[in-house]
Amino acid sequence: MAKDHNPDLKNNGNGDSSRQLASCNTVSGVQNSRGIVIKNTGNLYLVRTEDGNDINCTAKGHFRLKGIRSTSPVVVGDRVHIEHQIGEGMAYIVKIDERKNYIVRKASKLSKHSHILAANIDLTLLCITVSSPETTTVFIDRFLATAEAYNVPVCLVFNKIDIFDEIDLEYVDALMNLYSIIGYQCLRSSVVTGEGIAEIKELVANKTTLLAGHSGVGKSSIINELQSEMALKVGEISNVHNMGMHTTTFSEMIELDGGGFVIDTPGIKGFGTIDMEVSEVSHYFREIFKFSAKCRFNSCMHINEPDCAVIDAVENHYISQSRYKSYLNIIEDIGPDKYR
Repeated sequence: MAKDHNPDLKNNGNGDSSRQLASCNTVSGVQNSRGIVIKNTGNLYLVRTEDGNDINCTAKGHFRLKGIRSTSPVVVGDRVHIEHQIGEGMAYIVKIDERKNYIVRKASKLSKHSHILAANIDLTLLCITVSSPETTTVFIDRFLATAEAYNVPVCLVFNKIDIFDEIDLEYVDALMNLYSIIGYQCLRSSVVTGEGIAEIKELVANKTTLLAGHSGVGKSSIINELQSEMALKVGEISNVHNMGMHTTTFSEMIELDGGGFVIDTPGIKGFGTIDMEVSEVSHYFREIFKFSAKCRFNSCMHINEPDCAVIDAVENHYISQSRYKSYLNIIEDIGPDKYR
């Protein structure tokens, strides 16, 4: 079951991705309304209300007294209640509706804190490149495990295929085969050749879609294809580390003319899992969870126990070595003072 990082802020948790916002009302010179957070820049938030107004907001201080160990208690995609004095430009977020789901990772510089990328997501497109820059299977599997834990559907988009040589393309095909067998939807895409763009447009229509991945994997270019008038800045690849340079510095929800929203986020270098118990990790690897039902012991950790069906499946190639390695990697990294 997905965990909730703000249990004290629950309300009615509407799961519809369309704009479901209550009407505004005014009491004693204070205007109260509901809206969706469409941009987050540090401690400032842009909230779009039901009537289409975008209002600059800040969170009330009491949010930070509720034990939310997060780099930000409010994130893009949150449905919030705001209040502000009539005639003033700045409003206050006073309440967050219950989230239907979200994507969360361990904050890289604050290992005991979480970093929630976005909330109330209908679909995540995890953009992957096998080189320039490389997206490792460990990164992919950590992201997928977290998405499983918090009930976020994911499609793997193998992007920039126009730049890959024959060996790279063979590796793309192997990865797509691996993850398709597990049950994840996979696409090849290129904004240069147009391959996969029509399929992506169809996928995101009338949904709230999160684009995630390393810097340099082409997220901004894909958004430009989805909403050409955006003309988002596209970064170059660093020659030093073969990694993408950050071109998005804040999270933003962009409304699409064709219906729906796409959430653009800064590139992710590492993906540290958080709030997972060691005994839960296998539940978030679909194929490991499936084979674990045949293990001799219900408490089997699939490491060195006798009659372990998971280990047997790895040895007989029913579970890939890379996925099993990622599973062990998360277990090893589960300690409170570790981050990768």
